[in-house]
This record gives sequence, structure tokens and C-alpha cells, in this order.
Amino acid sequence: MSARATRRMFAAFTYRDFRVQWFGACTSSIGTWMQIAAQNWLVITLTKSPLYLGLDAFLQQLPIMLFTLIGGVLADRRDRRRTLIASQYVQMATSAALAVLMYLHVVQIWHILVLSSVTGFAQAFGGPAYQSLIPSLVDKKDLPNAVALNSIQFNVARVIGPLLFGLTLTLFGQWGYDEAQAMNACFALNALSFVVVINTLMMLHVKHIPPAASKGMRDDLRIGLSYVRNHSSLKAFIVLAAATTFLGFSVLTFLPVFAQQVFHAGAGTYSHLLAFSGIGSVVGALIIAWLGKFNRMGLTALIVQAIYGLLIVGFAMSRVLWLSDILLFFTGAALMIVFSTVTSLIQLIAPNEMRGRVMSIYMLAFRGGMPLGSLISGYFATLIGAPMVISINGALLVVVAAYFLVRSHGVREA
Repeated sequence: MSARATRRMFAAFTYRDFRVQWFGACTSSIGTWMQIAAQNWLVITLTKSPLYLGLDAFLQQLPIMLFTLIGGVLADRRDRRRTLIASQYVQMATSAALAVLMYLHVVQIWHILVLSSVTGFAQAFGGPAYQSLIPSLVDKKDLPNAVALNSIQFNVARVIGPLLFGLTLTLFGQWGYDEAQAMNACFALNALSFVVVINTLMMLHVKHIPPAASKGMRDDLRIGLSYVRNHSSLKAFIVLAAATTFLGFSVLTFLPVFAQQVFHAGAGTYSHLLAFSGIGSVVGALIIAWLGKFNRMGLTALIVQAIYGLLIVGFAMSRVLWLSDILLFFTGAALMIVFSTVTSLIQLIAPNEMRGRVMSIYMLAFRGGMPLGSLISGYFATLIGAPMVISINGALLVVVAAYFLVRSHGVREA
């Protein structure tokens, strides 16, 4: 790769604050994904039910659905960095609490569900602050690159985190410890990872600029909703994001089920499957980082989403592990191309003084689709099996992409 192409791919790293933020976020994300893998395995071990996997995902995202819009208003009114730091402290506390419960051998499924809800509450306020902070760290011309590089850190973590979970299981087994103690170590390490991101957030030079004129919380929220309602392309992108997460993310939620019931394997195979999906996502994010801001981004997102749906159907039908690995790699790449492209377009459209509220509405749709999709898919998985549910979801994703390709609503031309 030429030096010019490399500079283009990593343009956002020329900004000091973005580099600092990226390092802290990546460290914390690695811990978070290690906990996600361990927590999903703990849930399926305790309950033997895909319904509880869906319920756990639902309860973590429910507070986001309920409070993200308020979080978006606060992101426009308050110091985004301070709000984000407070969110990290709460999430650190929930991880530490789960580690203590595991250490005392008293953890029950309701403990996990409650702690997931508290984590979701913190993310409801931290998420809009984080998403609206990124454009403040780089120039507008480098924003798509920054969004893609931010996706890369998230997905590098999605590779490393599950691999560390699998490595922890292996090492603890060799040292004579059981799976429960290995999972406990994952929860404790995630709690420690928040120390890094809190420290890097404190190092940022970005200053909070209070809004020129601010009304009450309710009025600010109404103005934000009205702004999105009167922009047809924003509405369309938000609907597209909700459909993508509602139908497309359940494949990740049910990977423990595929590991146990389809491939008749253990936690090592589960972390292996997660890693292939994460590696694909890193590749997809690198592609978007290299492209930067390009013509017909909306059309590209729709075409890739249709491909994503077909890949999901293929994975659900596969009974060969190496083929499933390949399919997961390409599903990860496709999902990240759709996600990074849509997120970049929304952030480019939204002005700074409205960005917190616009991104909170986007997050409500994007993050809200995950728990609802996981909960409903989890219920139907108990009736007709996870592979059949995933196949149906993939086919519906193709239908959604085809609708926007035909009707557009401003997406195809973006």
C-alpha cells in the first residue's frame, strides 16, 4: 500500500484528541467484548435457553430505548466529556459487581439481568455524548474517516475480546481452575479497562461550547424530533438503521446456540465464531476508512445490506464450521460497511448544535432494534429453532433493502 493511501486511510489519527480518545475507547471495548462473550456463555450455561440470551440483550438495551432521547438533549446542553466519564464510572461498577457475585459463587440469572439494565441506563446517556463528541475531534472533511476508524477500534475489540475470553478459559483450565473462575476474571478485567478510558477522556483538550440559546428540556427534545421529522432523508436512514439491527444482529446474539446445538462444541468454538465476525468487521471498516467521503454512499449501503441478508441466510443453513467461519467473516464486513456509511451520512447532515439530539434519535432506532429483535427472535427460536429464525431475518433484510432501492426516500441519492 502506498504512503498516500495509508495517510488517506488513517487521516483522523493526525488529530491528537482523536488518537487519545481512540486508544482509550479501544482498550475499554476489548474489556467489554470479553465480558459480552463471557456473559453470554454464563447465561446459556445457567439457563440452557436462547430466550434468556434474548432477554438479557433486551434488558440491556431497554433503558437506551427509554432514556436515549433525554441523553441526546443533555449531550447538546451539557459538557459531553463529563457526561461520558460519568457513564463509564457506572459501567465499571456493574462489571465489578458481577465479578464479586461470581467470586462469591452466588450469581443467579436475575443478577445478570438487573446489572445489564443498569449498564444500559448508563449507555443511554453516554452513547449520545460519545457519538456527538467525535465530530468535535476532527475536521468535517475527515469525519467519515473518523467514524470508520472508530468502528475499527470497536471491531478490533470484537476480535480480541472473545479471543481473550477463549484464552482465559484455556489458561485457567490448565492452571486447574473451572469455567466459572475464568468468567469471573473476564468480568474483573473489564472493570479495570474502564480506568483507561476514563483517564483518556480526562486528557482531551476539547472544550464544551454551551448552546447560544436553550429552552427547557421538553422544548429542546421537541425541536430535535421536529428537525428529524422534517428531513425525509434522516427519517429514512433512521428507519433503515432500525431494520438492520432488528433483523441483523440476532445472528451474533445466538452464536452460543449455534456453537452448542449446531456444531455440538463449547466456549472455544463460540469465541472462534465471534472472532471471525469481528475480523470481517475490521476489514469492512478499513474499506470505508480508505474510501472516506465518496459519491452514492446511500446506494452502496443499500446494496451491501442486501448482500448482508443473503450471507445471514447462508450462515443459518451451513453445518460446516469452516464455511460458517467464511460466511461470518463476510457478514461482519458487510454489516460494518452499512453501519459506518449510514452513521457518517447522519453525522454529516446534522449541525453541531443539533447533533446530540439527532444522534440520540438515531441511537434509539439503531440500538433499540437490537433488544427487540433479540427478544422476539429468541422467543421464536424456542419454537422453530435459531437457524430457521436467522434465515427468515436474513430474507427480510433483503426485502428492506429492495424497498429503499425502489422507493429511495432520499437514501439512494445520498
